Amino acid sequence: MIHSTAIIEPGAKLGNNVSVGPYSYIGNDVVIGDNCIIESHVVVKGPSTIGSGNHIFQFASVGEACQDKKYNNEPTTLIIGDNNVIRECATIHRGTIQDQGVTKIGSNNLFMAYTHVAHDAVIGDNVIFANNASVAGHVHVADWVILGGNSGVHQFCKIGAHAFIGMYSGVNKDVPPFVTTIGMPAGPAAINKEGMKRRGFENDEIMAVRRAYKAFYRKSLGVDEAIASLSEDAAKYPAVQTMIDFVKGSERGIVR
Repeated sequence: MIHSTAIIEPGAKLGNNVSVGPYSYIGNDVVIGDNCIIESHVVVKGPSTIGSGNHIFQFASVGEACQDKKYNNEPTTLIIGDNNVIRECATIHRGTIQDQGVTKIGSNNLFMAYTHVAHDAVIGDNVIFANNASVAGHVHVADWVILGGNSGVHQFCKIGAHAFIGMYSGVNKDVPPFVTTIGMPAGPAAINKEGMKRRGFENDEIMAVRRAYKAFYRKSLGVDEAIASLSEDAAKYPAVQTMIDFVKGSERGIVR
C-alpha cells in the first residue's frame, strides 16, 4: 500500500507488495525490491538499490549524500541486500569517488535507532548495530559482527567476522575476527566465545581461537612470532587461519 501523502518520484522503481507509509519520500534513481515496508516519515534517496524484505522505520534517512566535505554531488550509490531492519532515525549515506563510489550493506542486518553508516562503508551479513553505534567512512565490517551501544569506529578500520565491539568502544585500529573489545580507545578484552557457541563452532575450535588470542595478546610475542606459534592450529582449524589472514592483511594495525 502506498499512502496518499507519500511522495514517490517518477524515476523510482518499486517492486511487488511494497508498503510506503504517510509522508515518506522516495527519490529518483531508487529501486526497492519486493515485500519491503517503508514506514512513515522515511526519506530514501538515490542512486540507491534496496533488495527484498527490508523494513525501514520512521524518520530513517537512507541513501542521502554523504557528509564528506570533498563530496561534490557525484553520482555515487548505495546498495542494500535483503531482509534488513533499519530502525528509527538511522542514517545510511552513499559513497564517494575517493573510494569505489558505493556504500554496500549485505543481508539480515539490524540497525537499531540512531545508528549511522557513513560513506563507502562495507557491511556484511547478520550484523547488529546497537543503538547509537556508528561507523565512519571507508569502514569494513565483516559478517556476524555486533557493535555495542554508543560504539564508534574510525575511518578505514576493518572489523573481522564474529567480533564483538563492546558498548562505548572507540575503535581506531583493526579488530581481528572473534575478538571482543572494550574501552576508549578500544582494546582487546577476550574472544567472543558466546557468539561462537551460538553460531555452531565446536569447542575444540573455540579453544584454538582462544590460544590464538593469547598468542597475539597475552604472551608478549611480536606479530610474526605469534603467527609462527599458531601454525599447527591454523592447519587444523579454519577459524585460526582466518585470524592469521586478517592480521597479516591489516594496514592500520590491530587493536592492542
